[in-house]
Amino acid sequence: MKSTHIHSKVLSEKGKLEGYLKKVGLKLTLGRKRVFEMAMNSHGHFAAEEIVKACRHNRVRVSRATVYRSLHEMLEAGIVRETAFGEKHHHFEHLYDEKPHHHARCLRCSRIIEFPDRKEDNIYIPILEKQGFQILGHEMHFYGICQKCYGVER
Repeated sequence: MKSTHIHSKVLSEKGKLEGYLKKVGLKLTLGRKRVFEMAMNSHGHFAAEEIVKACRHNRVRVSRATVYRSLHEMLEAGIVRETAFGEKHHHFEHLYDEKPHHHARCLRCSRIIEFPDRKEDNIYIPILEKQGFQILGHEMHFYGICQKCYGVER
């Protein structure tokens, strides 16, 4: 039952991508389709370079440029979201089946901890809007040292 639900969600996301591409005058090429499939088969957070490696590992012929361009198109289509975690390269995660959440990253081992959104936006957004700030999106990240790296075991 769960795999049927996930399959229908992936089909829905593919429809979003096709709709976005049509709107901007592009087609779902074989390369875009392969990147989409690799991204949908990734779990948790993934980087563009991980998709490049997955394509090579699975003998899928897609250029690095196609991977980056396709991920950007998936971002624009509302299929994935992007986050930097204070690093030069960005990570992505699926939006389907995602509950609103934030991230904390260990500065030693780079472990990422997700924690639920407690509607903090209700405090900050009205303040910014009152000042005439047009919000296009936001991220909340915490940085520190995880329990394992700090040497405290539970």
